[in-house]
Amino acid sequence: MTKRYHVTTFGCQMNEHDSERMKGMLESLGYGETAERADADLILFNTCSIREKADERFVAHLHDAKIIKRGKPGTVIGVGGCWAQSMKDLVFEQFPFVDVAFGPGQVPKLAEFLTTDSITAQGYFEFEGFPAHLPTKRDRPHQAWLQISVGCNMKCSYCIVPSTRGRESSRPFEELVAEAERLAADGVVEITLLGQNVNAYGRDLRPQPRKFAELLHAVDAIPGIRRVRYTSPHPQDIKQDVVEAHRDLDSICEHIHLPLQAGSSKILKAMRRTYNRERFLDRVEMIRAGVPDVALSTDIIVGFPGETEEDFQETLEVCEAVQFDSAFTFVFSARRGTEAATFTEGLVSREEKVDRMRRLVEVVQRNAHERAQRFVGRTMEVLIEGPSRTDPSRLRGRTTHNKAVNFQGFGEPGTFTQVEITSATSQTLMGEQSLVDLALLR
Repeated sequence: MTKRYHVTTFGCQMNEHDSERMKGMLESLGYGETAERADADLILFNTCSIREKADERFVAHLHDAKIIKRGKPGTVIGVGGCWAQSMKDLVFEQFPFVDVAFGPGQVPKLAEFLTTDSITAQGYFEFEGFPAHLPTKRDRPHQAWLQISVGCNMKCSYCIVPSTRGRESSRPFEELVAEAERLAADGVVEITLLGQNVNAYGRDLRPQPRKFAELLHAVDAIPGIRRVRYTSPHPQDIKQDVVEAHRDLDSICEHIHLPLQAGSSKILKAMRRTYNRERFLDRVEMIRAGVPDVALSTDIIVGFPGETEEDFQETLEVCEAVQFDSAFTFVFSARRGTEAATFTEGLVSREEKVDRMRRLVEVVQRNAHERAQRFVGRTMEVLIEGPSRTDPSRLRGRTTHNKAVNFQGFGEPGTFTQVEITSATSQTLMGEQSLVDLALLR
């Protein structure tokens, strides 16, 4: 019988892509995927360690796997990703039922473990680059991730990523273009470029350094690629040439994720971000001057050590000034091995963090709702993703502004249609398929 695997993924888009590689690699070894964890011969977790809640969620799932293994002793339990890397010295001590653990740069070692006769637990945690050449099993045939770099050279005091994914390393330019061409030939119409600091791409390439804007131009020129997205950039590396690519190239989506983290220059300095409040706002002005209709999303942390009420008010002021289209908001949690975990002065109480988060979310959602109203009455191109999650009788898709759209109409996932937007919330647009498109479908 074919052995079966089940993968649970936590965290960012990079992890989602790594999981696609794990699935592709496992199926090349003859494994088949099962939807139920209890039916699997191999239970695999691809983990995140950016936030404390991610750790807590994962550990609860891991104990569920322990119970399954108790009833099926032959079950193999594997743990990959950033949590495994950060816990490399403790993972087998604290969780002796785990059979194999590996960091983000060691995905191929899972295959090595599964094809040997080893009866002892194995851990693989050395940085050896990234598994770019593994087969992938994409969740959506028409959309694909394209990892352009790995690691990060930034030294943000709160961030665990440099210790879990290593130093920044760019993939060769020609290799990326060739992979994008293969994806287009395979029917992919939307590519998302991935990197920890994606717009720093190419500076480390030798003998010829490259620029991120060059890569945007190269992927835009590939026939069949209708949309290009990327994540996550760093404000210091958003340059004029990237803004011009958004302005001039048809495929580059009208959406930029620009992590703020905090609106206080004092807190940004403590976070070891490489910009202050004024420089961030200058970047926003530059972007909107070139692409006036751009959708801006961001990341914000509340309750960082030393953050006073005045500092927090400065964050709210920046949010009011920029009016982000959406924001990922987080309560600060100290991550093991980071500089911020050693800070002992100016610690913010749990109650104050929760109150600040509440007030921040109110501002973010109000601004996002107001910004979304500019789409009402417009007819917009939507890439259909499938049925609506809340109403299966309607379809769900996404605009170039990265806005989800629920609409009445017809069409297959992976196709484009025109939708007349009739209303908008802070998160979602609603609409009706245009009469022109309906006539063509009939």
